[in-house]
Amino acid sequence: MNFHRGHQREEPEINLIPMIDVLLVILIFLMITTTYSKFSGLEINLPTADAAAVKDQPTEINVVVTAAGDVLVNKVPVAGRDVAQISATLKRLAPADAAKEPVVIINADAKTTHQRVVDVMQAAQQAGLSHISFATQQNQH
Repeated sequence: MNFHRGHQREEPEINLIPMIDVLLVILIFLMITTTYSKFSGLEINLPTADAAAVKDQPTEINVVVTAAGDVLVNKVPVAGRDVAQISATLKRLAPADAAKEPVVIINADAKTTHQRVVDVMQAAQQAGLSHISFATQQNQH
């Protein structure tokens, strides 16, 4: 049975008035609660110094391990390939009177064996150098 004979179905419509009312209330609330701060600064003239700034950077020892397994310490090739000779070279280059222990930076070729890198790390440990860092490079795409 069709009781709505002759009546056309009305399309539902969205009433925007309540939404606008809510947005206006939120806007008024935000405007009232917002604090505006005025930044005031002091104009001061700082004194100048003629002395050079002291750099507090630790000394670095650069160790390069080539793809063939050769080791260069600060761009100087190490005579032998064993851990003792690498350790002796690192001890000789480490400053004895430094306030901070130098950092050993290992630059290993991607094609070198892991054992050569471990040998350099072991040589640094035997030389009494515990701060070790590995140099990397970003991928060039």
